[in-house]
Amino acid sequence: MNGMTIKLNFNKPSKVFNKKIFKLLNDYDTFTEVHYGGASSGKSHGVVQKVVLKALKPWSKPRRILFLRKVAATVKDSIFEDVLACLSSFGILDQCKINMSDYRIILPNKAVFIFKGMDNPEKIKSIKGLSDIVMEEATEFTLDDYTQLTLRLRDKGHDKKQIYLMFNPVSKVNWVFKYFFINKHKNTKVIQSTYKDNRFLDASTKENIEDLANRNPAYYKIYALGEFATLDKLVFPKFEKRIINAEEIKHLPSYFGLDFGYVNDPSAFIHLKVDEKNKRIYFVEEYVRKGLLNDQLAKAIIDLGYKKEVITADSAEKKSIEEIRRLGVDRIRAAKKAPDSIIQGIQFLSQFDFIVDERCVKLIEELENYTWKKDKNTNEYTNTPVDSYNHVIDASRYAVEGLHTKTVVNLFKGGL
Repeated sequence: MNGMTIKLNFNKPSKVFNKKIFKLLNDYDTFTEVHYGGASSGKSHGVVQKVVLKALKPWSKPRRILFLRKVAATVKDSIFEDVLACLSSFGILDQCKINMSDYRIILPNKAVFIFKGMDNPEKIKSIKGLSDIVMEEATEFTLDDYTQLTLRLRDKGHDKKQIYLMFNPVSKVNWVFKYFFINKHKNTKVIQSTYKDNRFLDASTKENIEDLANRNPAYYKIYALGEFATLDKLVFPKFEKRIINAEEIKHLPSYFGLDFGYVNDPSAFIHLKVDEKNKRIYFVEEYVRKGLLNDQLAKAIIDLGYKKEVITADSAEKKSIEEIRRLGVDRIRAAKKAPDSIIQGIQFLSQFDFIVDERCVKLIEELENYTWKKDKNTNEYTNTPVDSYNHVIDASRYAVEGLHTKTVVNLFKGGL
């Protein structure tokens, strides 16, 4: 391979790969491969396996492959770790040169793996000579991102150039549904998979996914069955998504909210700014992770630079609030939940236009999927939202709670 032999750590490939990716391992004829489906379906792992094997083959010049997430901060704990794990399982990790500060890997045959975020699309334009691109969590990107990336694959020195997209299907509002499933495109292959296609899935994970049918039907359809969500009535049907210029909002006051999670649900932190005069809310930055202990959550908030800010958190977690306070986030406080606080918070937020920084990918996903419940008997929408896709939104409700309370107090002062 490029003048050298690389011995891989397996003799029977059929025992290493899931069937869906095994059939595609040597198929490089389709420019765009779309891999979508449920959680733990093995789609991302399979694409990484295929791309690594492709890079190790004897091409006219070494492959130069760009791995992407929308937000750079999420690269290390996701696609970068997946590639390292694949190289290790193939038995060649110790033969690779790994730059942990620049997130770059050079394979034994001089192929290069580059890992980036598209927080600033202009930085991607400076990367030349690409042979392949991998978009992890492609629903977090925009159509313009995808279009710009396809233009990066113009190097005439590389054969069989490809771009790979992997994602859970989420909402039909998302650009990938219209682009790949409504407007069918030539030279595109679409591959769907679910947890049932992952022969390596352990029993406890499989049981947890199947239990979604009882716990959360909306999640079950997407994360178990790998299907796009139906377009129900959205709670927040309109919002503007773009890169927010810090200069345009520097004069506006900041507000911070925190919703706790752990195993099944993520902890969600949001920084937003409110323009009361013009009725706009700017959603500036989010931090959303599963499996965080309170000390990890406190460290994340401190590392983001918000240690001394007033943070309003879910009052159901008073013990967690106290622990985080003792860990140095001194001004964290509990939200004052009233019996109808959810609907009141939604009504208050609905008075504002939403401008969401496109790097707040989890909030965008929630806004595209947060819907009102339907009455099963009448098929009419109720005044209660579905308890799904609401973690960053709940954090946002907590963040503006003081403004909401002030509004209510002022109304009563006015003689209601």
